[in-house]
Order: sequence, then structure tokens, then C-alpha cells
Amino acid sequence: MPASTRIALFLCDTPIPTVRATDGDYTDIFNALLRSSLPSNSVTEFSLEPYDVREKMEYPDSIDDYRAIILTGSAASAYENLDWINKLIDYVAKVAKEKPYIKLIGICFGHQIIARAMGKECVPNDGKWEVGVTEVTLTDIGKQLFGAPTINIQQMHRDHVPEVPDSCHLLGSTAIAGNQGIVEFHPGTDPSKASPKDVHVLTLQGHPEFTRRISEAIVEARSSTGVLSKDVVGDFNRRIEWRNDGPGVIGKVIWNVIGVDS
Repeated sequence: MPASTRIALFLCDTPIPTVRATDGDYTDIFNALLRSSLPSNSVTEFSLEPYDVREKMEYPDSIDDYRAIILTGSAASAYENLDWINKLIDYVAKVAKEKPYIKLIGICFGHQIIARAMGKECVPNDGKWEVGVTEVTLTDIGKQLFGAPTINIQQMHRDHVPEVPDSCHLLGSTAIAGNQGIVEFHPGTDPSKASPKDVHVLTLQGHPEFTRRISEAIVEARSSTGVLSKDVVGDFNRRIEWRNDGPGVIGKVIWNVIGVDS
């Protein structure tokens, strides 16, 4: 593993003002996740380099300079027919097909965009919100990669991807969203023996980068405008003290996928 690792962060949105005031923009938030998850025995230096794919539709001059691409979440819906979304899908599809050495990592909206780029649909989930720390029941492959039967992850979505792309495997499920993430391995990999280093594409419907403070701020903002019902907010508050595996477990697996060993 080289001493310095460059990661491209595709910014698909900007955090709400109350989140920006305490935690910064998504570059700051993902930097915090990656820094806190970096294995303690690692001497790896990394740079997280942001590209505003939404407002500026900007992309790297040479994507080959990067070890990985991380796609952030967004308040937008991945099924919208918008120029910036269509361009992002086309770009991701090209990387997925032609750049097996560049890791593709998608978070929430990013998960949905990657699924679309790989041939499946993102659709509204019948108005059902999934919000706050949620236990995800892992598949056998999910258990293999995360080293546990379940993971707890912050959620904030009401769209979902009903089907898994043909070249991918399901990572886990919840009662509200059956597809909580997908993984694609490098060609020739035996899935039953695969490890994070064998992964080309990793997506998560949840938000490993969200802290309790970030989730609380978003829930407060969305409940004040009636976007989130009292029942959803009450359920969020019921689980607010639950363990969050974002940095402790999920972030470390993201580093393992990128190529940094625990």
C-alpha cells in the first residue's frame, strides 16, 4: 500500500445549515469518518479530494490518479431525470466497467446511483422513511466482510433499490428496505472466500458518516416542516442511544476495501 492514498469524493449535495455549523461540509464529515476509522497500526496518509458533481458537474481530469471514489448522500432522488444525475450515472457506469482497480463506494444516494449505473432502478419506497440508527441483518457475504451477523447504521431515506445488479451480491436487509447495500467482487473471486481486498464496488443504503448529532439536526429540521411524521420521530428517539457501527466497524471495512489493512 503506498504511503499516500488519494480518494475522490463526489459531492452530491450540501449539508443543511445546522449541520454545516457544527460539522462542516461533506468533505469535513467524510474526512472525520475516515480519520477516526483509519486502523491504528496504519501509517497511511490520505487526501480526500472533493468534486461538486451536482452544482458544478465537475470531475477529475484523470480518475486514474485515485485509489477510490466515494459518492455521498443527497436530498435529491436518484431516479430524477436531471442533467447532473444522468451525467453522474454515465460516469459511474464507465468506471464500473472499465476501471476495476478504482474502488467505487456509494453511500445512500450514492448507493442508489451506483445501482442505477449497473442496470437497476431506484424507486420511492411507498412513502416509508427509514431514519436513525437501524440494525441491518447481514447476508452470509455481509457477515464475511463485516465480521458480524448484524451492523447498526444511521439511516435517512425513503427511496430504495428493490433489486441487486446482476454482477453484485446483497450485503443485508431491514424490514423497511430489503437492499441495504451491494458488493461486486473482482472477476475470478470466489464469493465464499472473498475478503474486502477482493471488492470492486461497495455500497450502503445507510450513512456510516452520520453521527448522532448530525442525525438529530436533520430530524429536527425535517420534522419542523412536516416532512417527518411524529411517529417516525418518536421511533428515531426510541433508538437514539443504540450503538452506531459507522466508525468502529463500517469505516474500517471501507479502509480495508480501499486497501488499508486493519
